[in-house]
Amino acid sequence: MMPKYPGVRGGAPALTTQKDDMLLEKLEIGAIEPEITRPEPEKLLAGDPLHTTWNLDDDNGLYCGIWTSTPGKWRVSMTEWEYCRIHEGRAVIEGDDGSRLEVGPGDSFVMRSGFTGTWEVLETIRKDYVILYR
Repeated sequence: MMPKYPGVRGGAPALTTQKDDMLLEKLEIGAIEPEITRPEPEKLLAGDPLHTTWNLDDDNGLYCGIWTSTPGKWRVSMTEWEYCRIHEGRAVIEGDDGSRLEVGPGDSFVMRSGFTGTWEVLETIRKDYVILYR
């Protein structure tokens, strides 16, 4: 059973299973039904962000896809490891430990399990992600 996707109402993004006959696959969102979610009400700090997730692959706790969010701010508590690459938009990610990242197009970063803090999307953002649940 997959852990709940942190901070997202409605649980985990929609999943597709790995295709045994496709060992190489282009990431194309047109063929994937997106999952539309919002932050859980108790985690929402500002705005009314809408998250759209196209989860391309699910392979035993390893997920990848594309995620977008409209502006807003919410609390996060990571129970997974996540690599992100921003393609458009801007956000500020602040850790409860005082860490802070301002991210925009071309930026890549990792959020590790145990990170707690906030995501604030300043301009509608689009990122590629790879998530690993251990």
